[in-house]
Amino acid sequence: MAWTYEKLKVGDKDSISKPITDDVVRKFADVSNDNNPLHLDEDFAKTTPFGKRIAHGMISAGLISAVLGTKLPGMGTVYMTQSLKFRRPVFLGDTLTAWAEVQEKIDAKKRVVLKTWVENQKGEAVVEGEALVLFDV
Repeated sequence: MAWTYEKLKVGDKDSISKPITDDVVRKFADVSNDNNPLHLDEDFAKTTPFGKRIAHGMISAGLISAVLGTKLPGMGTVYMTQSLKFRRPVFLGDTLTAWAEVQEKIDAKKRVVLKTWVENQKGEAVVEGEALVLFDV
């Protein structure tokens, strides 16, 4: 659906999914310069409480951005704020689904407050938060 501000209503939600592979993690490390061995080095990661490599938390946050910019509200969305609470690790091989749900519309400024969260393939929340966006389309 092509959203306009007027069409949006509280409770509307949408999602986007992505498998988290070694390639995804390495590309994110390259783009972000976050070369923490927890994400890239299996031998190092074995010595951590996780016991194996985990994905960068901001990959999950990036999927939230993808939902907001391409699905709901969609093209023309301008990010204003985002809170994030990291609830559990994301392991290579997990498939993440990022969600956004309209919580409030602020008509005077055409802003939208959205509940945001990311789940793994088990339906467990790995990230929870809230976004404020400008959507003047």
